[in-house]
Amino acid sequence: MRTRTRWAGRFRETDPRLVDAAVALGLVAATAVVGHQYHPDRWPPFDAHAYLLTALAGLPLALRRVAPVLVLVATCLAFAGYLAAGYQPSLNFWFPALALYGVAAQRPPRTTAAAAALTAAVVLYSGLTVPELGPLVPFVQAAAVPAVVWLLGNNARRISRRNRQLAVLTARLREAQEERARRAVADEQRRIARELHDVVAHHMSVINVQAGMAGYVFDSAPDTARAALGTISETSQEGLGELRRILTLLRSEADSGPDPDGEPATWYAPMPGLARLPDVAERVRAAGVPVDLRTVGVPRPLAPGTELCAYRVVQEALTNVIKHARPARAEVLVAYRPSELVVTVTDDGRPDHPDPAKLGVRSGHGLIGMRERARLYGGTVDAGPRAEGGFRVCLRLPVTQNDDPRGGRPPA
Repeated sequence: MRTRTRWAGRFRETDPRLVDAAVALGLVAATAVVGHQYHPDRWPPFDAHAYLLTALAGLPLALRRVAPVLVLVATCLAFAGYLAAGYQPSLNFWFPALALYGVAAQRPPRTTAAAAALTAAVVLYSGLTVPELGPLVPFVQAAAVPAVVWLLGNNARRISRRNRQLAVLTARLREAQEERARRAVADEQRRIARELHDVVAHHMSVINVQAGMAGYVFDSAPDTARAALGTISETSQEGLGELRRILTLLRSEADSGPDPDGEPATWYAPMPGLARLPDVAERVRAAGVPVDLRTVGVPRPLAPGTELCAYRVVQEALTNVIKHARPARAEVLVAYRPSELVVTVTDDGRPDHPDPAKLGVRSGHGLIGMRERARLYGGTVDAGPRAEGGFRVCLRLPVTQNDDPRGGRPPA
């Protein structure tokens, strides 16, 4: 079975022109053998002239893929000369039919019609050289043989054209799939970079401020330094927890073994949401920025993705206040509206301090990440300096009934 499959694969890899040459030589050789052994009383013997005319009629078939029309003309002329010499007509009868198949398989119907007329004339001539067939059979042969050959060749031409079209479509589909895969990878890379930036930037900013304050008051106010170190410990633990959650979600099923620290890989921490905004506000207060957290409307559960988006935007906005606007006061307003969630973060940073919006744009992460997050959920982010001083970030996210996890459909 393996040997048969191996030979079939080699045959498919063979050049079709070599196959045509082998077929032509085989047909000529078979015709010569049969003609040499066939000597009826009414037909002349198969002599050297007959061998020459047979070769002229059969050997051009080796080029039927290169010049099918010329091959048909040469084959028909040689077969007509063979008939005119009075040799047995059935020996070379199928050479013009094979040449016509080559034309029908590669040329349009108009060219094939002319080739079929030439083949019909030669077939009719071969039938008229045999009086025993009567007056009707030659005309039936002249009509039936080219018609059948034309149908087979035209069907092969249509199949070949469809195969070429399918090959083109397959190549385009493969390119489109590769492009979609590249886009998916790029989107995933941006999502991971945005998530890591939000986690690392916020926690490291708080840790940096607290570490600087602890070092400054280490000798003069040990209690304050001790409180700062406690804040550093809590913030670092929370940051490590969020990083672990991100890395766990990125793992594949193949990496389902235990973690290096002994915890199972199936551990998932809940995604942060609006309920954890007081923790963020408390960390920012510990970093020296007073934060006022207010809620307008009736709080209700939202889709995890919506809450995560709002949480990250508030976290990033307060991180920018710590890094770029101190000393300042910040206010976080969460408004639950019937059809949208509006989250506003404002601060009254010093007017002479560099604009945090420009810093965010220059860094390529802060405000860009906010807008990318909001766009994923159909929302918008409006950020810019306030006329009375400071900076304002406003997030608007559309909210529908399906966003409620207690509704009929679970959130995506």
